Amino acid sequence: MFARLKEEIAVVFERDPAARTAWEVITCYPGFHALLFHRLAHRLWRAGLKWLARFVSHVGRWLTGIEIHPGAAIGRRFFIDHGMGVVIGETAEIGDDCTLYHGVTLGGTSWNKGKRHPTLGNGVVVGAGAKILGPIVIGDGARIGSNAVVVKEVPPGATAIGIPARVIEMHDAAQSGRFAAYAVVKDLNDPLAKAVHELIDHCVENDKRMDQILVELRRLGGKVEEQQAAHLDGNHLNKMVD
Repeated sequence: MFARLKEEIAVVFERDPAARTAWEVITCYPGFHALLFHRLAHRLWRAGLKWLARFVSHVGRWLTGIEIHPGAAIGRRFFIDHGMGVVIGETAEIGDDCTLYHGVTLGGTSWNKGKRHPTLGNGVVVGAGAKILGPIVIGDGARIGSNAVVVKEVPPGATAIGIPARVIEMHDAAQSGRFAAYAVVKDLNDPLAKAVHELIDHCVENDKRMDQILVELRRLGGKVEEQQAAHLDGNHLNKMVD
């Protein structure tokens, strides 16, 4: 038990540069406290002491602002940073080395019994305010951006942002080995923005070709009505998309 506690304290130092001493972590980190309450509540839940498990969970919620249902299964080296407003549902499953920030919800979308909450693989990072809803799987090493609303499965090593969330970057999570605070990474490759840029460039190129065609028609003696057509400002539009 003490080895497990040392491991969970060490995780705080790995993922939060503001942590200074073990005593500070033990006394001042609500995410650490919430996890302690959940470990006890989960044992009671599995032992069939449902009401007592819910009461322990309720006390933990009251003291930390973090609500974890005692039925949720949580792996090792789990870290909740800041923590206020985190909600983890009954059938949620969280793998090892996962990180959640404040305001995250792992919620259900059905009133039916059975599996109705998300499953997070190992090494998943979920940014502040993100909502992951339904019995979907978030693959190992995936990153969910802040305030994203995820209703579809996210492949391993992917980064998802937006409402509804879409995958914007694929990377080899096993090889990268780097922690991304708030699931923020540099040089995101947003396929939607890329598609818009390509459409803008295509329209600008079409405008240029149309002007060339009109000039050639006039040179050949063709009758072309003089009409000033508006041209796209490609640079301005591309800056707006960025």
